Amino acid sequence: MIGVPPNLTVAAMPPSTRVASSRATGGVGLGISLAGALLVALPVFLQAPWVRLAPFSAALFTAPLLLAGLVLADHANPNLSRAGTLLVGFSGSWLGGCLFWGWCRLHPLWHLPIEAFALPLALGGLNTRWRLAASFYLASLLGTACTDGVMAITGVMRHWTEVLLAPTHQAPLQLQAAALEVMQPMPLAVTLLAGTLLLGLCRRFWQHPDPAWRLAASAIATTLAVDGLFLAAALWAPQLSGLI
Repeated sequence: MIGVPPNLTVAAMPPSTRVASSRATGGVGLGISLAGALLVALPVFLQAPWVRLAPFSAALFTAPLLLAGLVLADHANPNLSRAGTLLVGFSGSWLGGCLFWGWCRLHPLWHLPIEAFALPLALGGLNTRWRLAASFYLASLLGTACTDGVMAITGVMRHWTEVLLAPTHQAPLQLQAAALEVMQPMPLAVTLLAGTLLLGLCRRFWQHPDPAWRLAASAIATTLAVDGLFLAAALWAPQLSGLI
């Protein structure tokens, strides 16, 4: 309908049509959000060990990821098209993680700048067909920034290099010692405050009808869950933390 405001178009729909449209949009948002959560958690269990063993091949894997995303993004099926767009955003996060953990992991201050290599592209893509890709990448980057920021504020960051350079049999103990510092009153208060603020942000994003906002909420929430899992492993089973 040319020249008719969107809100009037929706208002003119029969109630049953509006309900069906709302459910369809919600279903799309839920599916994208679940996919985003999976793509945040996947690198923790797949990319991390791969990069340690063969960083070059892990970085090269970005190419087929990006190619698959570009091909699917042009698919006539809207579900596959959205999946392809999301995969394009994921490929950016994947490459950033490979570059840092493969060659620069002993320099924690380089973590965020390297992960943010595609930031200009993501910001420029927010108002294009690549909105979902940009939303996923930016939300993942925000989660990384918050994690690194809390680590710096609580003093855990100074143990980064020590843990990575420690002999295999000593690394779990050093990691556990660093995690125990987080449980001190002030660091714990900072950590809980940051987590609470991020959860509030996730809730606000999730209430937005745009699937891109729900995708961002899912990515941030999953990052929080992964961080919590890592902290728990470092405290109670540090020998398993290398798997996370």
